Amino acid sequence: MNSHDNHIPSALARESLLDREVMASTNSSVVRMLPDAHVIKIGGRSIIEAGREVMLPVVEALATALKTHKLILGVGGGARSRHVFSVGLDLGLPTGVLAELSAADALGNAHILGTLLAPHGVVAIPPAMFGHLLPLFIHSVPGVIFNGVPPYSLWEHPSSIGRIPVHRTDSGCVILAECFGCRSVILVKNVRGLFAEDPDTNPQAEFIPRISVAELRARQLKTLPFDEILLDVLETAHSVKQFQIIDGREPQNILRALAGECPGTVVYVD
Repeated sequence: MNSHDNHIPSALARESLLDREVMASTNSSVVRMLPDAHVIKIGGRSIIEAGREVMLPVVEALATALKTHKLILGVGGGARSRHVFSVGLDLGLPTGVLAELSAADALGNAHILGTLLAPHGVVAIPPAMFGHLLPLFIHSVPGVIFNGVPPYSLWEHPSSIGRIPVHRTDSGCVILAECFGCRSVILVKNVRGLFAEDPDTNPQAEFIPRISVAELRARQLKTLPFDEILLDVLETAHSVKQFQIIDGREPQNILRALAGECPGTVVYVD
């Protein structure tokens, strides 16, 4: 018997995956599975829980967008998630359990948005089947909805500060877009975009229409309108090189962002 018959040819077969040079050699191009789909995160507290005056115009804008765009809609948990975190922290629950509770709560908002968009053929997809069947769904219907929380569950990374999970719904949407090679990521919130200071406490705060991750780190802003872990995600991503924050209280911003305009703030990597 030839000694090579039982050998699987592979550049990595005899290498340690702990070696930095070996790992660097794997940095190649990545297949973009859904290059025409847009990922849009709809804020739970900022949009859904703001009531019909804010939410229904956003639904109308999404319905219009669904006529010409493929949309993957993620939702946040909102005030209920914050209450769950508060109770869990008081009881001493670990970060992984808090992450599970957050995902369950955000799923409720996914069903709310799914109900409102059901007349347009869009529904919330259960987390257990969402990722595996996403290409089928997005090629069969104009859009799908998920709970936005990345499924780290009990394996959620320990936070450097406190116990609140660092991977929340903003990061879940960006990571999903990275995995499937989506066209864009839009975070719909109740702020115009990024400011040098909190605009609620300083109405004269400088508005930042476009900023790189490196510059944003250098400025060390006290507060950000998105999950800070997104800066790490962008720096290591292969497909997603930027995301945009827009104000959903002006729902036409959604259509403008999908058309390639920048009505809010773009955060990008060089």
